[in-house]
Amino acid sequence: MPHAGICAHTLHVYPDLERLSEAAAERWIALSQEAFARHGAFHVALAGGSTPKRLYQLLAHAEYRKRIDWTRVQFYFGDERAVPPTHADSNFRMAQEALLAHLDIPVDNIHRMAATPEHIEQDAADYAALLRAHLPCDTAGTPVFDLMLLGMGADGHTCSLFPGSPILHERVRSVGTVYVERLQSWRLSLTYPVLDAARHVLFLVAGPDKAAMLRQICHPDTSAPVVPVQGLRPRGQLEWYLDAPAAAELNP
Repeated sequence: MPHAGICAHTLHVYPDLERLSEAAAERWIALSQEAFARHGAFHVALAGGSTPKRLYQLLAHAEYRKRIDWTRVQFYFGDERAVPPTHADSNFRMAQEALLAHLDIPVDNIHRMAATPEHIEQDAADYAALLRAHLPCDTAGTPVFDLMLLGMGADGHTCSLFPGSPILHERVRSVGTVYVERLQSWRLSLTYPVLDAARHVLFLVAGPDKAAMLRQICHPDTSAPVVPVQGLRPRGQLEWYLDAPAAAELNP
């Protein structure tokens, strides 16, 4: 069953992607300070896609960059395509070019999610082991991120949790494998238990193509199919950062 309150969490609506990204950058800074005070590090899972790219670019600018102790930020990834890190479709490449390459940080602070079609199951196991080694865990042994950045596709997917994928039923492994039939490609993705365990989840959603799906999940029709975003059951704080076009079909 979908989590009935997924849209009962805080919704912030901004005029455009630029304002959304500026607000998200300020939230990033505040959450990093909280995490530094709590345990001396800030563990962040980065999202791929077009919407978070502007956030990363802003954080790389001097006015934001100087406000964060980047040497204490640990970077991870929510999902990745099974392509080389230099490939145009790589989430790592996007984050590297928009943010990571502009930071003076140890290379060990960046935990790339390596994925290859030939060894995809081992890649998933390896990244799960990396998370257990570097992150604090809850009582169930699930890695706990300080910040989980998420996007949402027009079909209601997040990370690489696509409608109809077997990974939607994964409740044990923290990292799963996904074969996207329509794209004929393999991916790795964090699973629901890890998304749900994060201290803070920020959904960054922009563009008019997301409006119908946001209406569907915020005003659910029992006859409509459940989409992956509705499967989240966050135990931490979840916030939506929307631009006006994405929020256009939500009731005031």
